[in-house]
Amino acid sequence: MKRYVLTGAPGAGKTTILRRLRERGFDIVEEAATAVIADGQAAGEAEPWTRADFVEQVAALQRRRQMTSATGDTTTQVYDRSPICTHALSVYLGRPVPETLSAEIDRITRERVYERHVFFVRTIGFCEPTAARRISYQESLEFERIHEQSYRRFGYDLVEVPAGDIADRVASIAETMARLSV
Repeated sequence: MKRYVLTGAPGAGKTTILRRLRERGFDIVEEAATAVIADGQAAGEAEPWTRADFVEQVAALQRRRQMTSATGDTTTQVYDRSPICTHALSVYLGRPVPETLSAEIDRITRERVYERHVFFVRTIGFCEPTAARRISYQESLEFERIHEQSYRRFGYDLVEVPAGDIADRVASIAETMARLSV
């Protein structure tokens, strides 16, 4: 199974790209941090990301999704972020990287769970706030920089997805995955 990661700054257009890839028939695995935030907010917690165990919860959900996401004869999956993103999140939040996350990064590296080529979606010039994304554009640029550093630190190759027309971005990703899968 080939597992590609799509990552980048908050508000860069990842969700829209992933929806379009799903429409093209790709198997998509949703972002864990957004789910953890949504669950916390549904339970009445305004800012779940401030909890001490937030990063660990995200990493645990990522692992569960990765372990249970293979469906039927799927040969390629696209993940909305990975544990490397969770590492970047921990750094961005100024928190120590939890041992459980370090162990998961060791596992995905050792087992080569994700393809080494990671699609890095570049910012589109602004960042729309949402219930789960309360970050300014300037903060999103810093988060983007930290993501890039984390992926490079762990030996991944970034495939640039520049700002542009959504159809062009999706086509470029699909074509690159096809080329890399040969």
